[in-house]
Amino acid sequence: MRFMNFVKMHGLGNDFIVVQAESFAEAVRFQPLSIAWCNRNYGIGADGILVTGFDSEEGIFMRIFNPDGSEAEMCGNGIRCIALWAQQAGLVDKDEFSVKTLAGARVVKIVSSKTQAVRVDMGPPGLNPLNIPMGEEGNLDIAISAAGQPFKITAVSMGNPHAIVVVEDVSQILLEKWGAALENAPLFPYGTNVEFVQILGKEELKVRVWERGAGVTQACGTGACASLVACHLLGKANRQARVYLPGGDLWIEWNAEDDHVYMTGTAVEVFRGIISEQNL
Repeated sequence: MRFMNFVKMHGLGNDFIVVQAESFAEAVRFQPLSIAWCNRNYGIGADGILVTGFDSEEGIFMRIFNPDGSEAEMCGNGIRCIALWAQQAGLVDKDEFSVKTLAGARVVKIVSSKTQAVRVDMGPPGLNPLNIPMGEEGNLDIAISAAGQPFKITAVSMGNPHAIVVVEDVSQILLEKWGAALENAPLFPYGTNVEFVQILGKEELKVRVWERGAGVTQACGTGACASLVACHLLGKANRQARVYLPGGDLWIEWNAEDDHVYMTGTAVEVFRGIISEQNL
């Protein structure tokens, strides 16, 4: 009987099954397994599968497969996990290196092995509606209706699409109902992640997340970045802020000089295991 090793990791409670593949292209073989593996009753249980390894052409890579079987272009919490995994696995011998994703290469820096803090250069935010993508002129403060409810959304891409909704109190939102409706709104041809944001101050945001392809999650790294960008564009936040999510907090900076968004937060290995060939 064949077996495969896996590592269970999480970034602020956003949890992943980490497995190794021989190349960026070969990683796609794990996509059909994501539904079964991510099931919390009949599988390992996770918000997604992270497939990683060292590709002679691409270097360290990451591909992300969601619990519904779809593939995500980028994952902020996931890439912090991969940064720690790659160093611990001996694939890199330095604290700063690049990780190839479907959204392009991202530079990660392990700030502290002791605290397991990782800083990620998430690149510049995408604000062009055609590149988010979305089917509207403009991306700022757009009025739409979903689930019989009016919303004002600001759309941002962090390599994947996000719809940000500013609300008075995130504890009062109908996250599952509204999140699912906005994810599949006609405005977004390929669906979208959804963040509901409560402004605590110019440098403090409280966010709840509905992830495309995964549903309610404890945190979303790209969502935290997109939330800061949107709130700054709306004049509600500075270019840096502490973003509080149900699973913990992230420090997000939108640098005015290079236009890049930087995310700093922790990642944690939970356990290691083996899955049998009947699930391969």
